[in-house]
Amino acid sequence: MFLVILYFALPLVDVLLSAEVSALPGGDRLDCVKASDQCLKEQSCSTKYRTLRQCVAGKESNFSRATGLEAKDECKSAMEALKQKSLYNCRCKRGMKKEKNCLRIYWSMYQSLQGNDLLEDSPYEPVNSRLSDIFRLAPIVSVEPVLSKGNNCLDAAKACNLNDTCKRFRSAYITPCTSSTSNEICNKRKCHKALRLFFDKVPPKHSYGMLFCSCRDVACTERRRQTIVPVCSYEDREKPNCLNLQESCKKNYICRSRLADFFTNCQPESRSVSSCLKENYADCLLAYSGLIG
Repeated sequence: MFLVILYFALPLVDVLLSAEVSALPGGDRLDCVKASDQCLKEQSCSTKYRTLRQCVAGKESNFSRATGLEAKDECKSAMEALKQKSLYNCRCKRGMKKEKNCLRIYWSMYQSLQGNDLLEDSPYEPVNSRLSDIFRLAPIVSVEPVLSKGNNCLDAAKACNLNDTCKRFRSAYITPCTSSTSNEICNKRKCHKALRLFFDKVPPKHSYGMLFCSCRDVACTERRRQTIVPVCSYEDREKPNCLNLQESCKKNYICRSRLADFFTNCQPESRSVSSCLKENYADCLLAYSGLIG
């Protein structure tokens, strides 16, 4: 759905490759599924939570216009009460077993007051344990290899084939992303899901190696794009309007969350060491790869 956004965002790779790895540590929070279960076991929390969910459901059907100020006050009261609970500060993990359900709970908390148009905060936990993998990417994700005689993209593809996990998940997206259907170039839904699994399950050392390998010419750059972001995943018979594409993305919990994560973590700042406003280069890499699929 939002691969078109990624297609135009790929030039950011050059900016990211010129930065040094840095990240801000994040505090531990309950994931939203566990926080929701915990809240539902407490009578006071459960009552306010159910009220809030009714407010969110009502908002989507112009509930606030029909019921007036009294209902609005009740919704605000429920939100204020839940701010004292772990549910209010819950986050989700990318690729977790119940990711879509977790994100649904997260947005039910934030949409009630912020509205549908604001993507000012990421629903995902910040990078932590994956940092070590990102630091080990230095030989591949850097400016220096461009000057070498070797083909970094070819080396990254070979390294992927030698790793069982990378090879398995790469093979899993090649078939749905290249097989044509009667109405489309391929089955986009299956292709997108397979691509998300590749980046969620494969160690960054291999997935990032293929996505961010250095190229010296346009032909190499295009091969890199086709290897890791197949044409089928973003190309339509009719090119969609970018604003319509963003609006449709916001209606999908996973797409909305990946886009919010990207906006939150990839704001550029030329005066910072990492070229990121929040000095969170590692988080930006993860958010950027999260747009694929």
